[in-house]
Amino acid sequence: MQGYQRIEQSDLPPASRLSSSYAQADFSDAFSVALPDAACGDAEALARHVFTKQPAWIALLLRCRDTLVRPLGLKRTAELKANGDDRISLFRVFERHADEVILGEDDSHLDFRVSVLVQPPSQGRLRRLTVTTLVFYRRPLGRAYIALIAPFHRAVVRASLDRAQQRGWPDAQPRAVDTP
Repeated sequence: MQGYQRIEQSDLPPASRLSSSYAQADFSDAFSVALPDAACGDAEALARHVFTKQPAWIALLLRCRDTLVRPLGLKRTAELKANGDDRISLFRVFERHADEVILGEDDSHLDFRVSVLVQPPSQGRLRRLTVTTLVFYRRPLGRAYIALIAPFHRAVVRASLDRAQQRGWPDAQPRAVDTP
């Protein structure tokens, strides 16, 4: 595969383990990118690759968010990272499967889940990595919060996938080490 693949907004994937919750979600979206043949197919490894070493402007956005939500009593980035739960970056791990990892958080204003799903090739398309977000409002503040951050959320997901692609996807097999 030559060059970078386009990050596409996509339909919510029917193969996701979150699919039974699609109808109940108050907000949902999905973005996907083609994976090269040499990339690993392990959803957890790919999720770690996508959500670590993100562009610097995302960290700046998170700092702004933390400042704004502090008076509202919402969980801040440092609190999430300090939590002893099993996490990938900020996100608590809810489920692990070879082809999909389910991440998310429950807070006073909303609950959300993020699926990182490796989809097999189909209809002449390469394997795809799809990141799906579902949000469930718990109170009116959740609706207001998502209305405010939705455009930033979409930009962050696209940029995270793009940065992961630029860094190079983890290999399916470890690279041979040259020895003298």
